[in-house]
Amino acid sequence: MAEKKYVIFKLNKEEYGVDIMTVKEVSEFKEAVKVPNTPNFVEGIINIRGDITPIINLKKRFDIEDNKSEMSRIIVVSIKDKLIGFLVDDASQVVSIDENSIDPPPEIISGIDKKYIEGIGKLQDKMVIILNLEKVLTEDEKEIIGNMN
Repeated sequence: MAEKKYVIFKLNKEEYGVDIMTVKEVSEFKEAVKVPNTPNFVEGIINIRGDITPIINLKKRFDIEDNKSEMSRIIVVSIKDKLIGFLVDDASQVVSIDENSIDPPPEIISGIDKKYIEGIGKLQDKMVIILNLEKVLTEDEKEIIGNMN
């Protein structure tokens, strides 16, 4: 039974996970500098350790009601050798989930298309939607956003 570690985060009250091996860091949200002519889900850019990093608001991307809080965090991942930050409500823990406890995704869950979802993980008494953050952006969007940094 192989286990994988996941960073657990929230979008509103729903819990999601992302493979820890794809995560470079989790940091507090700082107000982003808006960039004109970008998709509405691009929050802007911020400086993270000297790197100009585009920030994607996952709630806007998934058409979920957006309300930021002081618990908002940025999950920084590397996609095609570019750092991209994903704005989430809270990222407070890392958990291990047995690969046998991960079911394939249904067609749509919580309004999120299954193409973004790796699976549904069972964790004690709750379910965690496991996302593939690399698939959240189309190739064209990756190109546009990649040129921001």
